[in-house]
Amino acid sequence: MPKIALPDGSERHYDGPVTAGQIAADIGPGLEKAALSAVVNGNHWDINRIIDEDSEIRLITKKDDYCLELIRHDCAHILAEAVLELYPETQVTIGPAIENGFYYDFYRENPFSSDDLVSIEKRMHEIVDRDEQIIRGEWSREEAVRFYKDRNEPFKIELVEAIPESETVSYYQQGEFIDLCRGPHMLSTKKVGHAFKLMKVAGAYWRGDSNNPMLQRIYGTAFLKEADLETYLTMLEEAEKRDHRKLGKALNLFHLQEEAAGSIFWHPNGWTLYREIESYIRRRLNSENYQEVKTPQMIDKSLWEESGHWEKFGENMFTANTKDDKILALKPMNCPGHVQIYRQGVKSYRDLPLRMAEFGSCHRNEPSGALHGIMRVRAFTQDDAHIFCTEEQINSESVAFCNLLKDIYADFGFSDIRVKFSDRPEVRAGDDKTWDKAEQALTSATKAAGIETSSNPGEGAFYGPKLEFVLTDAIGRDWQCGTLQVDFILPERLGAEYVDENGKRKRPVMLHRAILGSLERWIGILIEQYSGKMPPWLSPVQVVIAPITESSNDYANLVYRDLKNVGIRVHIDLRNEKIGFKIREHSNAKVPFILAAGGREEESRTVALRQLGSKNQEVMSLSEVNSFLQLECMPPDLAKNTK
Repeated sequence: MPKIALPDGSERHYDGPVTAGQIAADIGPGLEKAALSAVVNGNHWDINRIIDEDSEIRLITKKDDYCLELIRHDCAHILAEAVLELYPETQVTIGPAIENGFYYDFYRENPFSSDDLVSIEKRMHEIVDRDEQIIRGEWSREEAVRFYKDRNEPFKIELVEAIPESETVSYYQQGEFIDLCRGPHMLSTKKVGHAFKLMKVAGAYWRGDSNNPMLQRIYGTAFLKEADLETYLTMLEEAEKRDHRKLGKALNLFHLQEEAAGSIFWHPNGWTLYREIESYIRRRLNSENYQEVKTPQMIDKSLWEESGHWEKFGENMFTANTKDDKILALKPMNCPGHVQIYRQGVKSYRDLPLRMAEFGSCHRNEPSGALHGIMRVRAFTQDDAHIFCTEEQINSESVAFCNLLKDIYADFGFSDIRVKFSDRPEVRAGDDKTWDKAEQALTSATKAAGIETSSNPGEGAFYGPKLEFVLTDAIGRDWQCGTLQVDFILPERLGAEYVDENGKRKRPVMLHRAILGSLERWIGILIEQYSGKMPPWLSPVQVVIAPITESSNDYANLVYRDLKNVGIRVHIDLRNEKIGFKIREHSNAKVPFILAAGGREEESRTVALRQLGSKNQEVMSLSEVNSFLQLECMPPDLAKNTK
């Protein structure tokens, strides 16, 4: 007699095995129709799977996040069914739901073409309209292997053999298509709807190993409603226009080349933008009493082993052998180096909290296929800091950090921020008692900071739980940037201590924190956020002065010197070109302000100011334009101090 506990605290008792669908029907006809699947004792199950023991269940409807995962997983199976119907010589491998969609990997001699994708998508819609029942079944291992041997499916046989003995071998059938799968799925193909689209074909090695056969991966996207699909496709079109790689080239900010894969060649305009961001962050940290440091680029392998990073990240570190047979590693992160600075000299509880910051130049040996413009690189700089504090100071330091982060994001134009709580990963340092303490401490800190979090299970750092700050950009995309981590483990491993008020030696807590993440990636995000049209304080060139005729060059130079002397990043365009040509060119270069000066302006000691995006111009005196531009081009933290 299973006892069923529901989320509202109520219970239902049944004389024998029951399904989530039957439970939904007992509650009401509306829920029976709406329920698509269920979470049973923390596991996501089909709506018609048998429950034969006491269980806690939550019914999943279209209002739940699980619903999109169901639709996308079903779409992957429908994609595989369509491919086999159209191209029966193809071998199927795996096809999961992923963020924003799904994919399925196939093995076949001939590559899929764009015309093939059109045909496959059309057949997928037909399969949806067939309303094929999706039925779960179970095999013994012998039955599963025999089934796939009969069909000459070696990839599936390998998957069956990799399933742990303790796990059930399950499959799902829709129409004539049968696929090895843990599930769950919805009741029929019709419930998927038609809000899906195939996007592209890419290569992928079987099980991610370059020694294995190359497969063809067909990517698709799927949503609850066709309106959501259209919105997403429009967002992708807009993202294409904003691609930081194209804009970076068009605006002469940086370039990338094969001889330095994963590293960036910053051009003068791009380096100006970089330094402006770095200067802004440095001022903000100075105002919060952070102490800036610099640690070595190359550190002996022994320290990375002591900290635990070698075991976790060693394969992704760049190393060099010295003549005396030592192995040095280019640092992939800054934390062990900061502990070494902390350990110099005896620290008292009076010295805490100690906030140590670094614009740390790091290197990670990312796979070449994972590199993406300046968003994913091998050489990058973190706006990294570590706060050494007592356990009693965790809350106050976390609150101060969260307030600083939100204020900095607002200055860059981001106000929509979500926070994920990432708890202990499967592979981690430290014992469960230490992790319990760290997770409780971070939970308490989030409450003190008034932060609502969503759960991100198993995604903590190997030495402690973390908060991940996710911002939403102008076209609705999410970017995970800032982090805050509570660490009791590295101070223990690396011997960090302080003397408390009773003269006893204690371990400090180490708060790992970053706001931007990496400066390179942050600049890529900003370029796409603003479509290259940076706020004036970030624009590499803030003002261009364009004389209307050569006879006004001397006057234009006078205006140029006045603006340059008050710290404005100003250029002067003395080319023998028409003023309309100059305005168009500098507008395309996204310069915020263009000042035109001719004989009339020289005589009246004025300029004609045009702002980017406006067809109007305003005539201003030199003193007026000087004051106006100083205020408009001032970084937001300095502007606040002038009010």
